[in-house]
Amino acid sequence: MYQNPIPPVVDRQAWQIDAERLREREKAATRELDAIAAQRRRMPVVELPEYVLTGEDGTSVTLADVFAGRTQLVVYNHMWTDGAQWQCSGCTGFTSQFVRLEGLDAYDARFVIVSNGPIGELVAYTEATGNRMPWYSCAGTDFGAEVGAPAGGGFALNTFVRDGDRVFHQWQTFSRGVEQISSVFGLLDLLPYGRQEEWQDVPDGWPQSLTFTRWASAEDVADWYGAAARDSD
Repeated sequence: MYQNPIPPVVDRQAWQIDAERLREREKAATRELDAIAAQRRRMPVVELPEYVLTGEDGTSVTLADVFAGRTQLVVYNHMWTDGAQWQCSGCTGFTSQFVRLEGLDAYDARFVIVSNGPIGELVAYTEATGNRMPWYSCAGTDFGAEVGAPAGGGFALNTFVRDGDRVFHQWQTFSRGVEQISSVFGLLDLLPYGRQEEWQDVPDGWPQSLTFTRWASAEDVADWYGAAARDSD
């Protein structure tokens, strides 16, 4: 009857009952996330040494300077392989989502990318992929290692708070913990077929693929948003 797998078809009254049952669980999850955020705000902090990073113009800046006058800072530590044309597709796709961050200004906060690569390569990569976020290089420092993203290692999401020139490490997550600020995953989880990855719990017959195979590659991101795409407009 249907070309694609479709959930059971019911009348509006039956649908409403199921929707309200699910909403109870969704509201409970929201309250739990609120409680987690409250615990996060009460986390202790670790004071960091005065790390010196490199900005996009090649100048040296302290970690306190990266705040650009704000009190709070979010840092995404982007995986990096020196000399590679295309970097981690997950990191590239994740950071491509953030194009309008001015709203953080009212909350005394900033969101930037830091990576272990040389700044010249980082800047060239932002141009190639159309990345809109500010980038800094921590190459030659222990900053990446201290916040969970050493050279040759993985990615991480960290938050910091500043008091004058003193910077404190407040929170950190890895792996799927980063998903909480991904708009793409949030949208996919709302859809009937979900992420269509083999690990998800789905009804029989639902489309599923090997994990990561539907993710955009770094080349895809460059084709959509990068310098070549802008030149063709």
